[in-house]
Amino acid sequence: MRGSPLARLLLLVYLGLVAYASLYPLSGWRDHGLSPFEFALAPWPRHVLAVDVLADVLGYMPLGLLAVLAMQPRLRGLRSALAATLLGALLSLALEALQTYLPARVPSNVDLLCNAAGALAGALAGLLALRWTSPLGGWRARAFLPGAQADLGLALLGLWLFMQLNPAMLLFGGADLRDLLAGPAGPARAPELFVAIEALTAAANLAAVGLLASAIAAPGAPVRAMVFALTLAALAVKTLAFAIILRAQHSFAWLTPGAAQGLAAGLAIAMIAVSLPRVARLALAAVLLMAAAVLVNFAPHNPYLAAILKLWQQGHFLNFNGLTRLVSWLWPLAAIAFLIFAAARRRDEALR
Repeated sequence: MRGSPLARLLLLVYLGLVAYASLYPLSGWRDHGLSPFEFALAPWPRHVLAVDVLADVLGYMPLGLLAVLAMQPRLRGLRSALAATLLGALLSLALEALQTYLPARVPSNVDLLCNAAGALAGALAGLLALRWTSPLGGWRARAFLPGAQADLGLALLGLWLFMQLNPAMLLFGGADLRDLLAGPAGPARAPELFVAIEALTAAANLAAVGLLASAIAAPGAPVRAMVFALTLAALAVKTLAFAIILRAQHSFAWLTPGAAQGLAAGLAIAMIAVSLPRVARLALAAVLLMAAAVLVNFAPHNPYLAAILKLWQQGHFLNFNGLTRLVSWLWPLAAIAFLIFAAARRRDEALR
């Protein structure tokens, strides 16, 4: 058995995401004169919400699963599961201790135990998943190019799907810095402007992601079917996010006129452009991502969407909101850097 570079890469990414989510909003640090580990011996709280327990367990399950896969073949069997559980428990202990210095966070021994339990459950699931590594590895070899570059591309596609869990984003949109770069309110704009920007943003981002997927696909792979399946997966995640974070009647609130137009146009562009040479696909995807990043910051705020998201952003999902926003800010930059690097490397290989 060989180790999985993709699992190790995903584990590093997930560790960073967990740390950010646990310490968000990363402001107001202060020393209260308390031991950072005092929470561990605190009395058991009177009220424990089931949703908090479930969130803590589910949040650390992927960490345990990825850790077991990443440790192969150096650690196997129960040794890898124990090491993964210990990793999750120590990480949770360190992050809970750091929360002592954040006024917006409350360290909890319940969270520590639930996180450790989640890591254990994920580790046990990882042991079961090892039985499927050969079939999955075979599918990976048939569908995508070998090497770390394709693994990085797959990780970017996974993060792009994760971005869709933020209902505040325009469909497929990223790099939305309007809240950070907010200026004085401008004149009122016609709704047609928002529809046009939303359509162009969705189309450019979807076409770019489709081209990125095609660029790491193996020769002979069904690229168009892969792009279509990736689009369906993103729409399913977006719908699920609206249904869970908001309410069931808002499940398809993302399907605005602009989003529908952009979805159709983006799919059409992607299906045509995947026939271009690989370097041209990489370059076009980078240009589309840059254009979409500019467009999304010119879009007026949608007052209807802001109203239905107000409770989500200020309530229980504040930290999750911050995490998905961070990924949406950084993803376009990481994707553009990856595309430029891949295109340059491909050109150098062609010149040799």
